[in-house]
Amino acid sequence: MAGLSDQKMEIVRRLVEQAGDTIVGNLSSALASSQSDSLLGGVQTMVEAELADRRLRDAVFSPVASLFVGGAQSAERLTFPRRALGLIWRALKCEAKADVAAAATEVSDFKPHESSARSCDLLMTRAAEGLRQPERPEFAEAVAILNAARPNALSQLLICLDIAPVVREACLCLSDWTLRSNDAHVAAARISYSDAVAIHDEAGPCYYEMLAAKLPHPWMVLRIISAAMDRPPEGYVAGSEVDFFPLRYLDQIDANLKRVDEFNPGNGLEAGAEMGQVVELITRQISEVETTIELSREGPWGLRVQKQKKALAQVVENRLWGLEKAIAILLPNHMVRVGKANRSVPKLDHTIDAAGKDCCVCLISFAESVRTSANYGGFASARAKMLEKVGENLDDYVQEVLSQIRDDRSLNLELADKHLACAADLVTLIRDERAGDVVRRRAATALSVANATDSDLSRAS
Repeated sequence: MAGLSDQKMEIVRRLVEQAGDTIVGNLSSALASSQSDSLLGGVQTMVEAELADRRLRDAVFSPVASLFVGGAQSAERLTFPRRALGLIWRALKCEAKADVAAAATEVSDFKPHESSARSCDLLMTRAAEGLRQPERPEFAEAVAILNAARPNALSQLLICLDIAPVVREACLCLSDWTLRSNDAHVAAARISYSDAVAIHDEAGPCYYEMLAAKLPHPWMVLRIISAAMDRPPEGYVAGSEVDFFPLRYLDQIDANLKRVDEFNPGNGLEAGAEMGQVVELITRQISEVETTIELSREGPWGLRVQKQKKALAQVVENRLWGLEKAIAILLPNHMVRVGKANRSVPKLDHTIDAAGKDCCVCLISFAESVRTSANYGGFASARAKMLEKVGENLDDYVQEVLSQIRDDRSLNLELADKHLACAADLVTLIRDERAGDVVRRRAATALSVANATDSDLSRAS
């Protein structure tokens, strides 16, 4: 079967070049089953070549590639338009073919702390020169895109490209600097920072932004800043060029506290787990700020952190105790008169509300997912008491339903079965599968006896 015409292939080539990385990757996976002689064989080859070229590009530009995201409108960190990187790379492939080929060899044979990245670093220099004096149309278009993103985008990218060789070496040491730091690692981090600012006086913020983009959690860059400044007091950091880093994460904490306070618990298991991860993030970020910066109880940052910790404990406790109310709505009791006294017993004349059960499941999932952050967050005691009380309430509810099945011949056994099944599901989530199975077995036994008794009475009548 003939392939696409040259004209159509050129159209496809342009579309692939302009597509985002995710789209190209998905397209490659979709075409993986195409044969070389099929209609789409040429397209598959083109897409695979484009994907390999982008991998090389990102490896060559690894110190700065992580900053090229979407349209570069992020207010939380330094970013550049992704399309600008593609244009810069296209220009380099045209005017520095030998350097690109040498860089490809470096990347394929690279061994950390052993191999040289000279050709890759040279391409960073060539890219900066091309952006400063954009003679090629690709460079000119990249400059226009950067200037349209924000006024200082071009100048910031030039700084990043200038210090890229220093950052490339620093990235190889990030795990040591952030996870296994010792005196030697601290000294190396300080030297690396000094090398960056020696290249450009205003390189400090860009240097840390580039490192943050390479870390598993961007806020871990505070550890490197702390090492370079010898765990500085908040007043010193507040007066430095990197004051926006702690403020950025303090702002994120406030935003996430609002998310936890406002989240809808009616979205089921995954929503509760997701919100628990947000609480985990809040505790880790607060801990990071407290550990890396010497906070003053009277200082603005210290006071803000203390308020955030109190707010976290309060909002999580409110959510946790909301579970007791949600279960009481899902599996309600009502007062009946027994002899001369009133007694609270399960109300079994209604069907289980699916939305109400989703709410309970969401809150139980939330309670489970905040377990690891409970001690530091200051809500471990409230969490333990809540789960214990809710578990006891469910035990009492199950026992009362079983009693009604045994004693009330007018009871709707089908509805009672559904209520016990719901209670068993909740017990499973709060405790474990074994506890839920115990409730299910007791329910099955009680219902079996009740049905047998009803059959006997029917035959007798």
